[in-house]
Amino acid sequence: MTDYLTVDGGTIAYEVTGEGPLVVLAHGMGNSRDAYRFVAPLLAASGYRVAAVDLRGCGESSAHWPSFTRTDIAGDLLAVIRHLGGPAVLVGHSISGGSATIAAAQAPDLISAIVELAPFTREQAMKLGDLRVASYRKGALRLAGTMMGSLSSWRGYLDLAYPGRKPADWTVRLAEIDAMLREPGRMTALRKMMQSTPADAGAQLGNVRCPALIIEGSLDPDWVDPRAEGEAIVTAMPAGLARLEVIKGAGHYPHVQYPDEVVSLMLPFLHANARASSKP
Repeated sequence: MTDYLTVDGGTIAYEVTGEGPLVVLAHGMGNSRDAYRFVAPLLAASGYRVAAVDLRGCGESSAHWPSFTRTDIAGDLLAVIRHLGGPAVLVGHSISGGSATIAAAQAPDLISAIVELAPFTREQAMKLGDLRVASYRKGALRLAGTMMGSLSSWRGYLDLAYPGRKPADWTVRLAEIDAMLREPGRMTALRKMMQSTPADAGAQLGNVRCPALIIEGSLDPDWVDPRAEGEAIVTAMPAGLARLEVIKGAGHYPHVQYPDEVVSLMLPFLHANARASSKP
């Protein structure tokens, strides 16, 4: 069942399942909380109260907002956590990985730990030689088409971002994403998220004070070397706080392609770092 929280600028939709310490799931751009459709039930069955959130501009949240930065998204997620009763472990994918970094740095009392899945947390600088890597080059071209407003380019990017293994409901889910992005304002939200810089998140990496788990897919086309990107994030955080795990064969959506593997990495981390919330 969808619940709604009014924040400055619009309404954020979310869905809560399970009981126990709070875990908040935030998806990536051009998607919705359904991205966690395989992960959320497994976490709830393992003793956690799981809140899957639709980002501003996405899913059932309001479509029209003044801006779509990682800092904006972090503020929305912190509002949800306050409303539900923190602290929480905050899980962020892609753009929301950067938002998890910002939220942890800004509100350490509300965030007990963070999990970042294929996070865009640092400013990227493309080098000419990067385009020699076929998957990276193809991904960049399809994202460029998406920036121009092409839904077919976004579908092409998603096909590349799920290398090899596709979820059983792939065709249905693609149709749902397509329908969402055809709603007024949704494609604009995606494009504005793509235009936003991760510099605000990168500036906060050194200010994180809670444990962090970074999970990358070995075949993620968004980076020439996904492992190196994950290692750079770990290095930028205070020593000893973060660790990196790489799922072999996964692309930019490891939690959808390999949910069992992602949850098996998350559960020991959650058991060690999740704390009882102030609300049941």
